Amino acid sequence: MSFPSLHADVQSTYDPAPSLAKPTTAKIGVSASVPKGAGAVGFPVGTDGAIPGEVGLDRAALTAAGFDGKVGQTLVIPRPSSPTFVVFGVGPRAELDAARLRDAAAAFARAACRHPHLAIPMVQADGVKPDAAAQALVEGALLARYRFNSLRRQPDQEPALAELTLVVPGGPKDVQPGIERAGVTTRAVYLARDLANAPATLLTARRMADIAQALAPACGLEVEVFDGDALAKMGCGGMLGVNAGSAEPPRLVKLTYRPKDAQGKAVEPVGNVVLVGKGIMFDSGGISLKPNDLIHATMKTDMSGAAAVLASMTTLKALGCGSTVTGYLMCTDNMPSGAALKLGDVLTIRGGKTVEVQNIDAEGRLVLADGLMLATEQNPRPDAIVDIATLTGACQRALGNSSAGVIGNQQDLVDQVDAAAERTNETVWQLPLDARYRKELDSEIADLKNVGGENAGAITAALFLQEFVADIPWAHLDIAGTARVENDESWRSKGATAFGTRLLIDFLMTFRPPVEEARPQAVH
Repeated sequence: MSFPSLHADVQSTYDPAPSLAKPTTAKIGVSASVPKGAGAVGFPVGTDGAIPGEVGLDRAALTAAGFDGKVGQTLVIPRPSSPTFVVFGVGPRAELDAARLRDAAAAFARAACRHPHLAIPMVQADGVKPDAAAQALVEGALLARYRFNSLRRQPDQEPALAELTLVVPGGPKDVQPGIERAGVTTRAVYLARDLANAPATLLTARRMADIAQALAPACGLEVEVFDGDALAKMGCGGMLGVNAGSAEPPRLVKLTYRPKDAQGKAVEPVGNVVLVGKGIMFDSGGISLKPNDLIHATMKTDMSGAAAVLASMTTLKALGCGSTVTGYLMCTDNMPSGAALKLGDVLTIRGGKTVEVQNIDAEGRLVLADGLMLATEQNPRPDAIVDIATLTGACQRALGNSSAGVIGNQQDLVDQVDAAAERTNETVWQLPLDARYRKELDSEIADLKNVGGENAGAITAALFLQEFVADIPWAHLDIAGTARVENDESWRSKGATAFGTRLLIDFLMTFRPPVEEARPQAVH
């Protein structure tokens, strides 16, 4: 099995013209024993339990070398001939779960970073089905070895991972479904990371739309692209207002997936879900200009929400998702110029609600508002709406860089998002939809302002978005803190993480219409 990655096509100069680069591939296989071509072999060792005899060292020797068997620990054992042996920690056996398996496999893959062909043994864990364990191991290894090297004349010394073999003495029968899922989900994460890591000069809103159109046919997606003129006719004042200062025109991309049977005939969907992704291709802050620091330099990843929506939807056909899913990618720059949005301007969002703009750097909620309104107008009525956005620094300050914030108006839906986050180890923390802060969004001249007071910024942003979802069950994912990491962390490679991609895939694959009786954990 191989999975392609979509990289920016780089010419001798920056050429923003849309084209698809040659994919990179990695072969995923299953073998009853370590294949001859493997350059490095991993051996799982916990803080308790037996040590594989092939390692040739006892626990005392491992401890003396500084290896205790904790998750994340590795020890490379020198050998006179290939393959290299790498001991990697899996922690206490009683605590071993899919998340720890994924982290452990990632640590092994990083320790063996100079080898293009790895072999990793199947690790059994109580309470984890073999296919789920296999999926976690493959995901961990593949995601840890991701690198965005498209713009390097001389790629770094670490070779790309060309082949990964899962060693399963009993054969592939029990693990094959998990390996196949891992191939699909990892492909999606690579895509989302490629998109978010690409410089904004290369990945414009127009190019994002072209990429979506190129991917759609093979992924069973219908795609519609709306340009600036169409957005004006649609009354999408949020998108047009944010785009006003940019030389690059905006694009709204609508993706639709409809479930079909093996013969390609439409089937009755389990549910109807709409995803809305923030796609600010570069966020300068507009005339509310961001500081000239490293934070500003990372704003090419401000389209990570849209990347996660696109990437997750490319998997639905392959995985056999039973729900109808619609995705809106709200793509535009936020730039300063003589034509840019000004403080105090009033925008009319689709549907007619007016917004006084008091901070141009709170632009994500303006483009999401148009997308959310479009979601509410769909027929049939959606069972749920989920938006995902690198929205507020306030959420990052509250939760740090390990967990995203989730807020919603319907507890059963929030619980489904939280359960998917738990299964994929893309963790979230629920914040209250505290209605007491709503008055901070009151405007003297419009229906509402786009910002509240100095505090509770993540909550007031969510309250703003709630104004545009009617009474449809809705959940909001604020991934501002989790969208990128500055250093390699477990399966998260330095740079864009594609956080939310695997979470959304899991959520969509397990979705059921929320129970009406479940009410939000809101404060009134």
